[in-house]
Amino acid sequence: MRFPFLPVAALMGSLITLCAGTSLAKSLFPFVGAEGTTTYRLIFSTLLLMAFWRPWRRTWTWSEAPILILFGATLGVMNLLFYNALKTVPFGLAIAIEFTGPLAVALWSSKKPLDFVWIVLAVIGMGLILPLGPQGIDNPAALDPVGIAYALGAGVCWALYIVIGQRVADRIGAFATPMGMLVAALVVTPFGIGVAGSSLLNMEWMLIGLGIALLSSAIPYSLEMYSLKHLPKQTFSILLSLEPAVGALAGWLVLSEQLNLQQLCAIGLIMAASMGSAMTAGQRQITN
Repeated sequence: MRFPFLPVAALMGSLITLCAGTSLAKSLFPFVGAEGTTTYRLIFSTLLLMAFWRPWRRTWTWSEAPILILFGATLGVMNLLFYNALKTVPFGLAIAIEFTGPLAVALWSSKKPLDFVWIVLAVIGMGLILPLGPQGIDNPAALDPVGIAYALGAGVCWALYIVIGQRVADRIGAFATPMGMLVAALVVTPFGIGVAGSSLLNMEWMLIGLGIALLSSAIPYSLEMYSLKHLPKQTFSILLSLEPAVGALAGWLVLSEQLNLQQLCAIGLIMAASMGSAMTAGQRQITN
């Protein structure tokens, strides 16, 4: 059996472009804020996805509106909270904290004793991240509690996004993605206008916003779709767990964010919990 080089390379490329896009997004914060940056990402992503999927070809009914609105609103709030977390929390740590959302969904129906090992690893990892208080010599690992709350909120939204997204996908299929993104853009845009105002019309910032949408949404989504078609779901989930490490590396290379040993260990523990959960989930599916 040959190693699936292209699907694995596609997924790793997805992680790299996503993290590069998020790093680029953080460079816009001083000019249009986290809210304005989120608005750029969602509006341009919506336009790109609409052009690709052309959802107007499908016949829509009003009965589909409530779940689509809930799906899109969850997506919009998740992006808004995560970008706000990045204002004060290093990129890799913010991703690790957000990862606790899908991890909680994966472990919710756990029945194997081994699954509780992953819970313990995740709790220990979060315990290493959560030292609060003013950062200084006596407390070098301290992080902004508001930033952590934003990242945790994004994790909750990610968990809801997975649960709601499964129902939307079963009912609507692939067209749920552009329509959900449209709702997300409509939800977030008022926040972006409220913070950035007319600065959102600056052509330079708009071009950067388009680049963020391409790197953070369009390209990663396309690569992930290719990878999903050619990799087992278990393998896909395990490799996806590398995202906090890729984020930490991008934060170091692009944003000059320095993480101490304690914080790196926290990322490693949460990644191990995510990978372990993916492996045991695959075993449960085989058994069933």
